[in-house]
Amino acid sequence: MPTLLLIRHGENDFLAKNRLPGRIPGIHLNSRGREQAGELARTLSRLPIKAIYSSPLERPIETAEPLAKSLGLGIHLRPDLTDIDVGDWAGRSWKALSRTRRWKVLRETPSQFQFPGGETFIQAQERVVRTLDAIASAHTDELIAVFFHADPIKLAVAHYLNLSLDNFQRLTAHTGSVTILKMDGSANKLMALNLIPPFSFPKRE
Repeated sequence: MPTLLLIRHGENDFLAKNRLPGRIPGIHLNSRGREQAGELARTLSRLPIKAIYSSPLERPIETAEPLAKSLGLGIHLRPDLTDIDVGDWAGRSWKALSRTRRWKVLRETPSQFQFPGGETFIQAQERVVRTLDAIASAHTDELIAVFFHADPIKLAVAHYLNLSLDNFQRLTAHTGSVTILKMDGSANKLMALNLIPPFSFPKRE
Protein backbone atom coordinates (compact mmCIF):
# COMPACT_ATOMS: atom_id res chain seq x y z
CA MET A 1 0.00 0.00 0.00
CA PRO A 2 1.98 3.02 -1.21
CA THR A 3 1.54 6.47 0.29
CA LEU A 4 1.49 9.42 -2.08
CA LEU A 5 2.55 12.93 -1.10
CA LEU A 6 0.50 15.14 -3.41
CA ILE A 7 2.44 18.41 -3.43
CA ARG A 8 1.30 21.65 -4.99
CA HIS A 9 4.00 23.77 -6.59
CA GLY A 10 5.21 27.01 -5.03
CA GLU A 11 3.98 30.52 -5.67
CA ASN A 12 4.56 32.29 -8.98
CA ASP A 13 3.78 35.79 -10.21
CA PHE A 14 0.70 34.69 -12.17
CA LEU A 15 -0.91 33.49 -8.95
CA ALA A 16 0.34 36.49 -6.97
CA LYS A 17 -1.44 38.71 -9.52
CA ASN A 18 -4.59 36.53 -9.56
CA ARG A 19 -4.14 35.42 -13.16
CA LEU A 20 -4.93 31.93 -14.43
CA PRO A 21 -1.67 30.28 -15.60
CA GLY A 22 -3.01 27.04 -17.08
CA ARG A 23 -0.34 25.50 -19.31
CA ILE A 24 1.41 28.72 -20.36
CA PRO A 25 5.12 27.84 -20.68
CA GLY A 26 7.87 29.76 -18.93
CA ILE A 27 6.06 30.45 -15.64
CA HIS A 28 8.72 30.15 -12.94
CA LEU A 29 8.61 30.29 -9.17
CA ASN A 30 8.95 33.74 -7.66
CA SER A 31 11.01 34.45 -4.55
CA ARG A 32 8.25 33.23 -2.24
CA GLY A 33 7.84 30.10 -4.35
CA ARG A 34 11.54 29.33 -4.07
CA GLU A 35 11.30 29.75 -0.30
CA GLN A 36 8.40 27.30 -0.25
CA ALA A 37 10.40 24.79 -2.28
CA GLY A 38 13.21 25.04 0.27
CA GLU A 39 10.80 24.61 3.15
CA LEU A 40 9.33 21.51 1.52
CA ALA A 41 12.80 20.05 1.03
CA ARG A 42 13.80 20.68 4.66
CA THR A 43 10.62 19.02 5.94
CA LEU A 44 10.35 16.10 3.51
CA SER A 45 14.03 15.16 3.19
CA ARG A 46 13.77 13.42 6.58
CA LEU A 47 11.25 10.97 5.15
CA PRO A 48 12.01 7.67 3.33
CA ILE A 49 10.81 8.94 -0.05
CA LYS A 50 11.68 6.44 -2.77
CA ALA A 51 10.76 8.35 -5.94
CA ILE A 52 9.76 11.82 -7.13
CA TYR A 53 7.32 12.52 -9.94
CA SER A 54 6.28 15.85 -11.44
CA SER A 55 4.13 17.62 -13.95
CA PRO A 56 6.30 18.76 -16.90
CA LEU A 57 5.61 22.45 -16.31
CA GLU A 58 8.37 24.63 -14.88
CA ARG A 59 6.74 25.58 -11.58
CA PRO A 60 6.31 22.03 -10.17
CA ILE A 61 9.72 20.94 -11.46
CA GLU A 62 11.39 23.90 -9.75
CA THR A 63 9.48 23.08 -6.55
CA ALA A 64 10.66 19.47 -6.67
CA GLU A 65 14.31 20.21 -7.42
CA PRO A 66 15.52 21.07 -3.87
CA LEU A 67 14.00 17.87 -2.47
CA ALA A 68 15.38 15.76 -5.32
CA LYS A 69 18.84 17.21 -4.75
CA SER A 70 18.64 16.60 -1.00
CA LEU A 71 17.58 12.97 -1.47
CA GLY A 72 19.80 12.24 -4.46
CA LEU A 73 16.80 11.27 -6.60
CA GLY A 74 15.83 12.07 -10.15
CA ILE A 75 12.55 13.70 -11.12
CA HIS A 76 10.28 11.56 -13.31
CA LEU A 77 8.09 13.74 -15.54
CA ARG A 78 4.57 12.60 -16.32
CA PRO A 79 2.68 14.64 -18.96
CA ASP A 80 -0.75 13.72 -17.59
CA LEU A 81 0.08 15.40 -14.27
CA THR A 82 0.10 18.77 -16.01
CA ASP A 83 -2.31 21.54 -15.08
CA ILE A 84 -5.81 21.72 -16.51
CA ASP A 85 -6.03 22.91 -20.09
CA VAL A 86 -7.94 26.16 -19.56
CA GLY A 87 -7.85 26.99 -23.25
CA ASP A 88 -8.79 30.57 -24.07
CA TRP A 89 -8.84 31.52 -20.38
CA ALA A 90 -5.07 31.12 -19.96
CA GLY A 91 -3.47 34.29 -18.66
CA ARG A 92 -6.75 36.04 -17.86
CA SER A 93 -7.51 37.49 -14.43
CA TRP A 94 -9.89 35.76 -12.03
CA LYS A 95 -11.74 39.07 -11.60
CA ALA A 96 -12.50 39.32 -15.31
CA LEU A 97 -13.46 35.65 -15.56
CA SER A 98 -15.85 35.91 -12.61
CA ARG A 99 -17.97 38.31 -14.69
CA THR A 100 -18.52 35.81 -17.52
CA ARG A 101 -21.68 33.78 -17.97
CA ARG A 102 -19.73 30.53 -17.72
CA TRP A 103 -18.43 31.34 -14.24
CA LYS A 104 -21.58 30.21 -12.43
CA VAL A 105 -21.38 26.80 -14.10
CA LEU A 106 -17.70 26.45 -13.14
CA ARG A 107 -18.39 27.25 -9.50
CA GLU A 108 -21.69 25.41 -8.99
CA THR A 109 -21.59 22.40 -11.35
CA PRO A 110 -17.99 21.87 -12.47
CA SER A 111 -18.89 18.40 -13.75
CA GLN A 112 -20.79 20.17 -16.56
CA PHE A 113 -18.09 22.73 -17.35
CA GLN A 114 -15.57 22.82 -20.17
CA PHE A 115 -12.97 25.56 -20.49
CA PRO A 116 -13.43 27.41 -23.79
CA GLY A 117 -10.95 25.78 -26.14
CA GLY A 118 -9.76 23.52 -23.31
CA GLU A 119 -10.71 20.40 -21.39
CA THR A 120 -13.41 19.41 -18.93
CA PHE A 121 -12.82 18.70 -15.26
CA ILE A 122 -13.94 15.13 -15.94
CA GLN A 123 -11.20 14.72 -18.55
CA ALA A 124 -8.63 16.22 -16.21
CA GLN A 125 -9.66 13.94 -13.36
CA GLU A 126 -9.48 10.84 -15.55
CA ARG A 127 -5.95 11.49 -16.81
CA VAL A 128 -4.60 12.42 -13.36
CA VAL A 129 -6.14 9.39 -11.68
CA ARG A 130 -4.85 7.11 -14.44
CA THR A 131 -1.32 8.42 -13.85
CA LEU A 132 -1.49 8.21 -10.05
CA ASP A 133 -2.82 4.65 -10.30
CA ALA A 134 0.17 3.73 -12.46
CA ILE A 135 2.58 5.37 -10.01
CA ALA A 136 0.99 3.57 -7.08
CA SER A 137 1.17 0.23 -8.90
CA ALA A 138 4.90 0.73 -9.50
CA HIS A 139 5.69 1.41 -5.83
CA THR A 140 4.26 -1.16 -3.46
CA ASP A 141 4.31 0.02 0.17
CA GLU A 142 6.62 2.97 -0.57
CA LEU A 143 6.45 6.70 0.07
CA ILE A 144 6.30 8.70 -3.17
CA ALA A 145 6.37 12.47 -3.77
CA VAL A 146 4.26 13.84 -6.64
CA PHE A 147 4.54 17.53 -7.55
CA PHE A 148 1.76 19.06 -9.59
CA HIS A 149 -1.17 21.51 -9.43
CA ALA A 150 -4.09 22.58 -7.23
CA ASP A 151 -7.16 21.48 -9.19
CA PRO A 152 -5.61 18.17 -10.33
CA ILE A 153 -4.71 17.42 -6.69
CA LYS A 154 -8.25 18.20 -5.51
CA LEU A 155 -9.79 16.21 -8.36
CA ALA A 156 -7.62 13.23 -7.45
CA VAL A 157 -8.54 13.39 -3.77
CA ALA A 158 -12.24 13.64 -4.65
CA HIS A 159 -11.95 10.53 -6.82
CA TYR A 160 -10.09 8.42 -4.28
CA LEU A 161 -12.50 9.39 -1.49
CA ASN A 162 -15.59 8.86 -3.68
CA LEU A 163 -16.60 12.52 -3.44
CA SER A 164 -18.79 14.02 -6.14
CA LEU A 165 -16.77 15.97 -8.67
CA ASP A 166 -19.18 18.87 -8.10
CA ASN A 167 -17.83 19.08 -4.54
CA PHE A 168 -14.12 18.99 -5.36
CA GLN A 169 -13.70 22.75 -4.92
CA ARG A 170 -14.53 22.32 -1.23
CA LEU A 171 -11.05 20.84 -0.86
CA THR A 172 -7.99 23.06 -0.50
CA ALA A 173 -4.42 22.84 -1.78
CA HIS A 174 -2.43 26.00 -1.16
CA THR A 175 0.88 26.68 -2.88
CA GLY A 176 3.70 24.71 -1.28
CA SER A 177 1.27 22.37 0.50
CA VAL A 178 1.33 18.61 1.00
CA THR A 179 -1.70 16.32 0.88
CA ILE A 180 -1.09 12.74 2.01
CA LEU A 181 -3.04 9.88 0.49
CA LYS A 182 -2.61 6.25 1.45
CA MET A 183 -3.58 4.06 -1.48
CA ASP A 184 -5.51 0.95 -0.53
CA GLY A 185 -7.97 0.17 -3.29
CA SER A 186 -11.53 0.68 -2.08
CA ALA A 187 -10.23 1.72 1.35
CA ASN A 188 -8.05 4.69 0.39
CA LYS A 189 -7.26 6.98 3.30
CA LEU A 190 -6.71 10.73 3.33
CA MET A 191 -4.08 11.09 6.05
CA ALA A 192 -3.69 14.86 5.72
CA LEU A 193 -4.91 17.72 3.54
CA ASN A 194 -3.09 20.95 2.72
CA LEU A 195 -0.21 20.67 5.19
CA ILE A 196 2.11 23.68 5.14
CA PRO A 197 5.77 23.04 6.16
CA PRO A 198 7.17 22.69 8.69
CA PHE A 199 4.99 19.85 10.01
CA SER A 200 5.32 16.42 11.59
CA PHE A 201 4.54 13.54 9.30
CA PRO A 202 1.40 11.62 10.37
CA LYS A 203 2.02 8.09 11.56
CA ARG A 204 1.68 5.58 8.73
CA GLU A 205 -0.86 3.01 9.86
